Amino acid sequence: MTYLQQLHPWCIIRILSNNQELDNTGLSKASQQSDIVARFRKRNDAVAYLQVLESSIKNIKFAIIFDVQGVQQLPESDALN
Repeated sequence: MTYLQQLHPWCIIRILSNNQELDNTGLSKASQQSDIVARFRKRNDAVAYLQVLESSIKNIKFAIIFDVQGVQQLPESDALN
């Protein structure tokens, strides 16, 4: 995950339809390429853009996720008690 992606953790993703071809892991082949439509720093910005997408593209479903892939956890010794 790049630094820019870490700065923009709120993502709008395209929900794939059930009729798309699945690979041997059970995931859609399209989802392995790029299903993230846009990234945002703030959830409010993602919600506003999602409303625009849903009103302009009726036949595709979208969802908002918080991408925590790049978030690093503190070691237990450094955690606050």
